[in-house]
Amino acid sequence: MKTLSLETTKLLDKLYNLRGKDSVVLVEMDKQKEISENTLERTTKEKSNLQEKIANLQKEHEELESQGERLKEVLAGIDKGEFQSVLNSLNIDFDPEELLGRVNESLPKTIEKVSKEQEAASEELVSVDEEMNNAITNIEELGIRKDTALANQAKLNEYFDLALNGKINITRDSITSLLEQFDFNEEEQREAAKILMFPEDALYSYDNRVNIAGKSISDVMTEAKDAYDDQVAKPEETNDMDLVDEKTIENDIFGDSTIEEKVEEEPKEYVFEDIKEESTDTKFDPFELVEEQQNENQTDLNIDDFLLNNDSNEVSTDEKVEIEELLNNLGLNYLDFTSEDLDDLKANLNEELFKANVDLIKSNNIDLDIFSEHPTLLYDNELKGKIEILLSIGKEPIDIYLNPTILLKYTTEKLNNAIELLKSNGMDPKNVPLMAY
Repeated sequence: MKTLSLETTKLLDKLYNLRGKDSVVLVEMDKQKEISENTLERTTKEKSNLQEKIANLQKEHEELESQGERLKEVLAGIDKGEFQSVLNSLNIDFDPEELLGRVNESLPKTIEKVSKEQEAASEELVSVDEEMNNAITNIEELGIRKDTALANQAKLNEYFDLALNGKINITRDSITSLLEQFDFNEEEQREAAKILMFPEDALYSYDNRVNIAGKSISDVMTEAKDAYDDQVAKPEETNDMDLVDEKTIENDIFGDSTIEEKVEEEPKEYVFEDIKEESTDTKFDPFELVEEQQNENQTDLNIDDFLLNNDSNEVSTDEKVEIEELLNNLGLNYLDFTSEDLDDLKANLNEELFKANVDLIKSNNIDLDIFSEHPTLLYDNELKGKIEILLSIGKEPIDIYLNPTILLKYTTEKLNNAIELLKSNGMDPKNVPLMAY
């Protein structure tokens, strides 16, 4: 089985996810449709209640006007003197003129109040009706988009089936135009097209590794990550012919490219000879970068990174070797980290916490490259709590892997607060994409 670079593995993970029922595209559409359907159900009830309220207020308004006018006419036609004896005998305080004055004062205010309530209910009805219509439109549009997504998925699976059977005869443009529908950037389109057109370079190896028959894409992703972790822990012996020069193939087929594939190699040990401070000889450079940069007349490389007698405020070579060994022992490749990352990790070194966080990520089937992309997670003492919170609300490890910034953005307390806020607004945190948190 050929050794696959981390970038190629990640790209194939993404492509294989798009091939299955649990495709992130389809899952997101289903979530949005569920939200719209819940909105439609709620607004339908609200619209019915508002229509009933408006009808009752309209009836009350009409009765106040008609009955009020009749009452005023009756009171105006009563002569209190004609009934004075009866009123006195019964001890009834009845003054039609006073009552008429009170009616004339209060009736217009009462009618105005009812009118305002009716107007407010009508405005709310317009808003609810608009929200309901938007939900209906969204459901219809999502239905069309899902049909398109399923058609694109079927075409993608067709291309993969042809490639895996060695019968693909489609053009690069056909592949890139399809992948553009999945929001792949140009670099990803080019690399994916190369993988499909030359399946022996990577696709056969990846497909044999994950073997998706009868499994969900989530299972595939988990197995792929487990296989990659095993590969990092114990690299396989490979034949020199298995290491394909992907850049040469890309230039031959697609023209010049700036894309460079990383080839996973075991760190080499180098012996540094004594170097005089004034020496400008660059042969001691273990990564042969200084000579390359000088040949290209570039001066931005900091040679002090490779000297033993560097400035006192920088991490020494011995210290860097120490952090590099620790990262390798944890199953990480220190070459995936920048010099600044290594300095920062050394400054925040906590071997016990580093190991605990790496074990946590492994146990939840999340790719370890989350650390090379976000090194501060290695010394995040709240990482365990945040991941447990996300899993407890129904998020999958793949959700966390694809949206790692949520682990950087929130503390455990703030993450809990954000989830409670969603719940208080009637939303299910499980159905809200992490990128929207």
